[in-house]
Amino acid sequence: MLLSYVLENKTGREEVVMKLKRLESSLSSGRKLFRLGNMVHAIVAARQSNQLPELVPRFCLTVSHLNRTLYFVCDMLLWVRSVGLFPNINKKKWRKRATKCYYYSLVMNLAEDLYELSRCMEQTAQTVKAQKDFPPRGQRIWSFVSLLTGGLQPFLLLLCLTLKRHPPLLLDTLKTLCDLSSPLDQLGIYKTNQGVIALCGIISSLVGILTIATPSLRLKH
Repeated sequence: MLLSYVLENKTGREEVVMKLKRLESSLSSGRKLFRLGNMVHAIVAARQSNQLPELVPRFCLTVSHLNRTLYFVCDMLLWVRSVGLFPNINKKKWRKRATKCYYYSLVMNLAEDLYELSRCMEQTAQTVKAQKDFPPRGQRIWSFVSLLTGGLQPFLLLLCLTLKRHPPLLLDTLKTLCDLSSPLDQLGIYKTNQGVIALCGIISSLVGILTIATPSLRLKH
């Protein structure tokens, strides 16, 4: 998508752009065939998250997985229509429903990430307050910044320190924020261009590959 977007406005590249778009369409159709397995996985994940002991993660993750399941159902219906099995399906209506389900799933994921982030920041703040995390010079810098700037800069410093200490949380939050760019644009909540959406998609894919290659970087609930 990003390559076709870059070449789209360049003269003499029309044929290349058309080939890239056909390739993108073919890959999209192929991915839809594998989403049946993803739908089953989402159902199982919803059942598992419903057993979590804490209320907020249990609610957020269960609702997220249920919306993700509905998204796969809508997407499967769109695929069935595209291959001509049920041509009377309203494509526009079901595509909007799929996008909404995907959006709600990501919002609940983000809410859970922010909840985990607030907990981790609280733990980091307690550690810093106990003067276990910084050497003496670092403690003096922290105290000086707090006195000098009041609230925002110490908060940002605490946020950066927390994310540095919790890479899985950083990567999961980054991936969720990148994934949100597409439904935000499609639903008209925050309009952007295809280049930004494609770039966010690449970042999200790279983060996903990284967490698969290195399981320790995957956020555990």
